[in-house]
Amino acid sequence: MGYSATAPDVWDASFEGRSDSLLSSDQCVIKAQHYFIKGLIEIPVIGSDEVFSWGVWVSLSRDNFSRAADMWNTPGRENEKPYFGWLTTELPIYSPGTTNLKTNAHTRPVGQRPFIELEPTDHPLAVEQRTGISLDRVREIAETVLHGNGEDR
Repeated sequence: MGYSATAPDVWDASFEGRSDSLLSSDQCVIKAQHYFIKGLIEIPVIGSDEVFSWGVWVSLSRDNFSRAADMWNTPGRENEKPYFGWLTTELPIYSPGTTNLKTNAHTRPVGQRPFIELEPTDHPLAVEQRTGISLDRVREIAETVLHGNGEDR
């Protein structure tokens, strides 16, 4: 149960085919200067064993991106320390906006997307990650995303 962005908000189609840029389903590099990985902001659904997830992109430093890329297919990578990053996916149902929220990307076993932990602030998305959401809130998110007030990118 969730929605996912296909690219960081700063990605542009003009970067496709450039030797210094790359967009895969898990990693992104823009002009060999900006580095991103895709992960999941997971939100518990209250009264359920379900989790709602946002598939989002976070920017990483060049060193952290290189380390994450080196470890991408390495068993045991879940023992890596978290990588600090900035959220680079705008989730339009939240106000204030979500771009540039502070995050920690926690790698998980090979084949699983990283878990994106938001800095524990009073931002509505961070509060939802800490406290959970109701099934009614899940329906509200679905309505917003599917009916044009948000985007499923």
